[in-house]
Amino acid sequence: MRVPDLDLDTLRSFVAVVDTGGFTAAGDLLGRTQSAISVKIRKLEEGLGRRLFVRTSRSLALTPDGELLLSYARRLLDLNDEAVLRFAEPGAEGSLRLGVGEYFVPQYLPGLLRQFVRVFPRVHIEVKVALGNVLLHALEQGELDIVITKRNKGMTDGRVIWTEPLVWVGAPDFLSVPGVPLPLCSLPPPCAFRQRALEVLAAVQRPWRVVYTSESIMGVQAAASAGLGVAVVAQTSIAPGVKVLGAEDGLPPLGDVDIAVFGETAARRPLVRPLEQFILASLGQLAGRPARPAA
Repeated sequence: MRVPDLDLDTLRSFVAVVDTGGFTAAGDLLGRTQSAISVKIRKLEEGLGRRLFVRTSRSLALTPDGELLLSYARRLLDLNDEAVLRFAEPGAEGSLRLGVGEYFVPQYLPGLLRQFVRVFPRVHIEVKVALGNVLLHALEQGELDIVITKRNKGMTDGRVIWTEPLVWVGAPDFLSVPGVPLPLCSLPPPCAFRQRALEVLAAVQRPWRVVYTSESIMGVQAAASAGLGVAVVAQTSIAPGVKVLGAEDGLPPLGDVDIAVFGETAARRPLVRPLEQFILASLGQLAGRPARPAA
């Protein structure tokens, strides 16, 4: 008996529904309509002869069969993406001293780099993670070849590779009290995120006070999750234990942040481009936290 093939595009839709928590959000992530996602999931269920989701008017949950399929789906998609990326840049090889901004996907970066090394085994990467100003200084001193970090307002060097929102985060039970100075947990100055927070709070005449300062974005978020105050992070850097805050909490929008590659030269471009494409592709799979590649 011939075993039918699973369609990878359908599996990607299935995983997107699970990760985003809904058909509409999955469609937004994949650039499809809600009805198109629904059709794919229905055909997947019919093909397997199993129900994958328990649907109510207010919630969506996986059945035991859905949970089992999810583990297979993630493995199949990872293997597919690894193969495609491997053949996209088959000649990439060399050494690269890479600096990455500490506030960029800190909880995902080790896994992303591990996958990159598997796809491009002839590229040897030495990674330094630190704050942007530290990395750019190391680049100037010749201690790093390439830096991926935010590009502050007014900067003209570096090539922007994606843009993502800045968001407020705080403890799940954080309560913003009008008229009371907003407690801030922040990286030390000079910090573009800190400066952005102060600018938007000043624009709405909201009083504030810095209650916690850390050199680490994970330390800042740990303080926020403990209820000490609120923090500003890039959307891809949201850590477990905090919730996103917004207008309903009396907090103004923060706008976007540009992430750029610094130090790129023609000689290094064959190594930088595969890494850039790999990171962007991997970020696109972080459902609900999509980066927007630069044009």
